[in-house]
Amino acid sequence: MRPADPQQFFVGYVDGVPQRTRSFLAPLIALCLVVVASVAGLAATLQNDAGDGVFEFGVTKPFAGWIERLPHPVLVSPDPSGDGHSRYLLSAFGKHGADELFTGAPGAWYELEGTLVYRDGRSMIEVVAGSVSIATTPTGAVHPTASPDELGVRTLTGEIVDSKCYLGVMKPGNLKSHRACAVRCISGGVPPVLLVRDDEGYATYYLLVDDEGGAVNERVLPMVALPIEITGEVERHGDLLVLRSDPDSYTLLHE
Repeated sequence: MRPADPQQFFVGYVDGVPQRTRSFLAPLIALCLVVVASVAGLAATLQNDAGDGVFEFGVTKPFAGWIERLPHPVLVSPDPSGDGHSRYLLSAFGKHGADELFTGAPGAWYELEGTLVYRDGRSMIEVVAGSVSIATTPTGAVHPTASPDELGVRTLTGEIVDSKCYLGVMKPGNLKSHRACAVRCISGGVPPVLLVRDDEGYATYYLLVDDEGGAVNERVLPMVALPIEITGEVERHGDLLVLRSDPDSYTLLHE
């Protein structure tokens, strides 16, 4: 039997790694690092685009305007330029809607603080608890009184998402990987919207209500994050689209 080479006997707490062992391990470790980095890079390229939604976490701003109930409260705020109004979906902290935060009479002017969430031109305010108050309407502020534009009956194909997460609070905020979270948000009162994309990938959002204009949150939960087809009346409230349809008529395309 050939005697063992004492130079290659390695005891970690006594000596360094022998030369022969170092010569073997160095290229092997380098190869493993290259393989791991390549696999990680490939996996990243195969992921769905998380989108460009923004949640201004930790940043609060003042907002003011009237509340329009569709039936969820929507803040109608005069544009600083004095030309038109912006409509903001609203939510409370966490997975909760903002319905209980706005209990004043119709036409009341509200002041509040909140954090912006936005994506694709659609915005939401996460309202800071305790910041909502009713104040005197500023001189010159004109409440929009025009009736919504009725755009007719349309058949739309898309996905029901919770507006808060999809607009930017979570990434991704849609599809089955986010379904459990979306169900919790919508059941907590966050407005559900139908996300529809055209052939070029451009997104359009429709606030979902029933055919009488009532909330549909509990009724749509089994259909959240699944491909769906909805036929209903479309209304335009300023820059916000609303789809009126009985959830019993929704058609799941596949699960």
